[in-house]
Amino acid sequence: MKVSGMLTADLDMAPLSIAQLEDCGYDAAFSAEINSDPFFPLVLAAEHSEKIALTTSISVAFARNPMTMANLAWDLNQYSQGRFTLGLGSQIKPHITRRFSMPWSSPAARMREYIEAMRAIWACWEHGEELNFNGRFYRHDLMTPMFTPQNKAFGAPRVNLAAVGPLMTQVAAEVADGLIAHGFTTAKYLAEVTLPAVEQGLKDAGRKRTDFVVSAPVMVVTGVDAAAFAASKQAVQAQLGFYASTPAYRPVLELHGWGDLQTEAHKLTRENRWGDIGELITDDILDAFAVVCENINEVPGELSQRYGALVDNWLCTVVTGDTEIQQKLVAAVQSA
Repeated sequence: MKVSGMLTADLDMAPLSIAQLEDCGYDAAFSAEINSDPFFPLVLAAEHSEKIALTTSISVAFARNPMTMANLAWDLNQYSQGRFTLGLGSQIKPHITRRFSMPWSSPAARMREYIEAMRAIWACWEHGEELNFNGRFYRHDLMTPMFTPQNKAFGAPRVNLAAVGPLMTQVAAEVADGLIAHGFTTAKYLAEVTLPAVEQGLKDAGRKRTDFVVSAPVMVVTGVDAAAFAASKQAVQAQLGFYASTPAYRPVLELHGWGDLQTEAHKLTRENRWGDIGELITDDILDAFAVVCENINEVPGELSQRYGALVDNWLCTVVTGDTEIQQKLVAAVQSA
């Protein structure tokens, strides 16, 4: 299993962060679009690293149009000398329409066309093909030499797509290079919902599983001591409670017979009781969504046992604060 580490969003600290990730032996560094732009830290990471792969996990596709995203990804792939993979996600309707003031409709169909549009743009830039993309949601049919990138040494980046439901998952398998599972995912959901949709999408597209990468940000509750373990448990419970409040993720809970949890969690968010939401996550629920190990040395074995046959890449958010311990953790997961 490959391991990716999270790059800081703090631009002042990005050079140090990427150096630490590379020193710890991570296969890739990922940035996330949460409360800052996900691309700026990766520019600095590309400048201050040599071998480690770089990716967004995720950047919000529908906050931008395909041409804007294609430009960002192309430039970053050239600057990093082919080390960049564009990780996309749809976000949910309220954020797209109310936070970004962008259109929302038929997200799976729109995402398919979004990726196809970017690939048409990149084919124009890299191979000189005529740009003539006219779809249901996007139109790109104008490109002149002045607006065509001159740096083509490393071509177009790979594209990974985040998905929860079977429709978006199948789109990922048909038109993307990899899938990014959501953090609010269990091994049972991966095995019974996600991977069958992946297999169907690959079959429909005439592709092989070996050419497709499944990544998962499996949550881990652990720590170098009892205090760190307790803090980790509380943080993961709060994160799971937040995810549980989202209607789009209810099917994951329903698969386990916990559908009512979504209603309870959503009620707390509407009452602005964010501090109480983690209390809804019982130990049984925690164990289903997270690998729980009081001994940090047990993490690689537990990850491998539960997810080794399901995912190819672990998006690691475990931070020990000790470089040597982190190096051992990464190496052990990679070899497990």
